[in-house]
Amino acid sequence: MRADLLAAIDASAGIDALEAVRVHALGKQGAITGLLKTLGALSPEERQTVAPGIHALREAVTHAIGVRKADLEARALAAKLASERVDLTLPVDRPAAGGVHPVAQVMDELAEIFADLGFAVATGPEIEDDWHNFTALNIPETHPARAMHDTFYAQRRSQQGETSASAAGGAEAPSDGAGAPPAGPEQDRTVERFVLRTHTSPVQIRTMMAQKPPIRIIAPGRVYRSDSDATHTPMFHQIEGLVIDRGIHMGHLKWTLETFLKAYFERDDIVLRLRPSYFPFTEPSAEVDIGYTLEKGRRVVGGDPAKGNGGWMEVLGSGMVHPKVIEACGLDPNEWQGFAFGTGVDRLAMLKYGMDDLRPFFDGDLRWLKHYGFSALDVPTLSGGVTA
Repeated sequence: MRADLLAAIDASAGIDALEAVRVHALGKQGAITGLLKTLGALSPEERQTVAPGIHALREAVTHAIGVRKADLEARALAAKLASERVDLTLPVDRPAAGGVHPVAQVMDELAEIFADLGFAVATGPEIEDDWHNFTALNIPETHPARAMHDTFYAQRRSQQGETSASAAGGAEAPSDGAGAPPAGPEQDRTVERFVLRTHTSPVQIRTMMAQKPPIRIIAPGRVYRSDSDATHTPMFHQIEGLVIDRGIHMGHLKWTLETFLKAYFERDDIVLRLRPSYFPFTEPSAEVDIGYTLEKGRRVVGGDPAKGNGGWMEVLGSGMVHPKVIEACGLDPNEWQGFAFGTGVDRLAMLKYGMDDLRPFFDGDLRWLKHYGFSALDVPTLSGGVTA
């Protein structure tokens, strides 16, 4: 029996076959188990003679089964490792991670560029009073921007601050504290009109009233206008710049814009064209166009349109700060001059990163965000390139 069982163990080709041998030998109805059961019927003398041989048989078979099982398991593992190799040179699947929205990315890029030019970042309320948003900026009562179809007006309130409804989005309207215009006979301060700011220019007004020149600021933030199509949305993002100092002229403005646009688009062949225009808060005023070339039917920023195969596209508005605006902020326009400019952050993102529709910026489509979004670890720097 010993020879037969050991031979069967050695001949087992797999774990299942070995288990069948174990059951045949050591199971409840196994051969060795049957021999152990016969010991009870033997006399003590016979048991002393027969029992050691049966126990030795059981131990030998148990040991042989254990050795054979370990060998079979090792062979099976080796075969599995050989057939299921993993290429460690392949990139691993990255876990889902959040990204930086293109608007936030461009905001960071612009802040980095202007910080290098000596500009600070200034902010202000998104719900503005009529004086800061229009009057102080030399925008007359008859200007189209004041029309209801162009501007979102908030609920009126009394001088004591009582409101009949929330103005917008839980934001808080500016109070009559620091930075508020003085009451005058031409202005009814009992009833004030508040608007969702149509530009970030009110931040310039508040800065000039709260800070002594020289002033160098940029004012990024959300603005609101009643407009909606492929290139306009009711809410969008804008960044404006302001410089107030002595002896400022258009040459300073052109150099600043040229330096900024070359750094933002990361091209040295940016060509500017300042085209005469009109803005109530600047005089003289200029629209700023940059040259583009056509590559495979697409407009690419850069190059001189005068050389053909291209044209001009408008990117921002600018001009010298109007003397009336400087005077409204309590400064002497004969002593202080300045320039201002403004552009849409969303528009800049579209030009630089090849987007053709403004509306997906605010749709929240994860596919769009995954395609155009930026890694949170890639922080824009001028030394390493503003494009993360």
